[in-house]
Amino acid sequence: MGTDGSSVTHSLRTLFRDAEKLSDLDCATPGEAVALIEHLLAICFASGNCPSSPEEWLSWITEKRDLAPVVDWLTDQPADVWDLFHPDTPFGQNALLAERLQEEGTGPAQLVIERAGDYSQHLDHHHLERGEPLPAAEAFRALLTQHVYAPYGRGRLSGGKKGDEKGDKEPGKWITYMASGRLLGRIRVIAVGRSLGETLRLNLYPPEGPGEPLNTSWTTAGVERRSFKEKAKPRAPRSSADLHSALYRSILMQPSCDGQGQIVVHRVLIGAGEELDLDPERHLQDAVFAQTLGGQSKPLWPSPTRALWLEAHALYSAVDNVTHGLYARLYSLRTAMARHEGAPFRLRAVGLITKQSLPADWLQGSYPFGPFMVAHLHRASYRGSVIAEYVARMLKSAAVVAFENVYPAARAADEPGGLERCDAREEFWPAAAPSFELLLDRVVEEHAIDDDDPVSEPLLDYAETLRTMARAHLVRRLDSLPPNNRSYQARARAEECFDRGMRSAKAPAELRGEIAHD
Repeated sequence: MGTDGSSVTHSLRTLFRDAEKLSDLDCATPGEAVALIEHLLAICFASGNCPSSPEEWLSWITEKRDLAPVVDWLTDQPADVWDLFHPDTPFGQNALLAERLQEEGTGPAQLVIERAGDYSQHLDHHHLERGEPLPAAEAFRALLTQHVYAPYGRGRLSGGKKGDEKGDKEPGKWITYMASGRLLGRIRVIAVGRSLGETLRLNLYPPEGPGEPLNTSWTTAGVERRSFKEKAKPRAPRSSADLHSALYRSILMQPSCDGQGQIVVHRVLIGAGEELDLDPERHLQDAVFAQTLGGQSKPLWPSPTRALWLEAHALYSAVDNVTHGLYARLYSLRTAMARHEGAPFRLRAVGLITKQSLPADWLQGSYPFGPFMVAHLHRASYRGSVIAEYVARMLKSAAVVAFENVYPAARAADEPGGLERCDAREEFWPAAAPSFELLLDRVVEEHAIDDDDPVSEPLLDYAETLRTMARAHLVRRLDSLPPNNRSYQARARAEECFDRGMRSAKAPAELRGEIAHD
């Protein structure tokens, strides 16, 4: 990708023109893929190339509506609008930071969420000064990801300088207090089709407001931005294009040429951006709402202690029960698609785990979806989650038995460390994920043969796989116990505890080799 406006629009036109030939986007992280989809959706909304009603959306999917109007719109766009390093209106950035870039900017590591730490430059964050230059295309994708997933916290900027309160253009102190991006703290679900074009059509919706404005730069004429002289006041999105291209960060990138004559980014400055006031029903088309421990309802969130695939049943349940948004539209495909088409789409779920303001890890899952298979896939994913949760509880129970028999005099304060030695759940959870994915794929395959019950047999096989796998992990954990009679006895009792749990009447029926009727 080039950096000037004509090169950028040429790349975008090529992408939209070839959208039906491309199966997906090749991205470094799940979050980057979501950010690019958000950007492409914003362009579709800005160009007016989107369905005007749920009924028209249905025809867009079944007729495979061409995205050529987006190409025509991009052709008519002024090149300066898309120039990544324009001196006055750099794409996706805030040119007002230019005077402070040399003094307070850092190396480009700050631009990449996975490398930025908490954005400040103190103590162990001095590595940000020494980051290798980023190729322009990589910097562009990192820029988009920042606007979508940026964590909250303090910015690298030191706040206001003397004279800010007198009306100077230089940002005031509130530019250092950064809010989180629109998708941070929740699971973003994207319906994925058999081509990039189909993916975009699936996720477009009847827009709110006129096509414009698309957020191309902080200093674009005619667009009023927040001031940094006071705390941000969240604003309502002006349109769907505005929603999907909101500038949640003030960013300015400084370019240079590398040894091969390629444009790279070698210095970056990041501060606070805009905040949006989002209405859950209107602005969270893909959200699946779940209950917190306190009884509050909020969009499904990424958790460091709970695997994302355990929540897949919530996605299928949403298709069956939600009356608006993405899932209602997906359900409406039942009227237009044949039963034998199976699962032509997938639901891709992505979230970013943070520890306070520090990014920790991306979570992602991809689950098959077909309009006539929702009930079957919901049953399989729900029972699959129940089975996995129960097996994990039995691994914990077995670990407690082993620990108490090996260390009968251990104090309660010592228990967590000792239990960890015997607890096989750490190995079990990642090992169970592929089996869950295989379970759903098996249901899709069985559906082509048996439309009445494509779930029971795959569930029985899945339960047996998890039981055998979990016991093997338990045995390997118990192998680490000291080689003495007490340990041998503890091992035998722990294994019996696990086996007894698998036979218990409280165990999911599939673990006992029976079909669950629920």
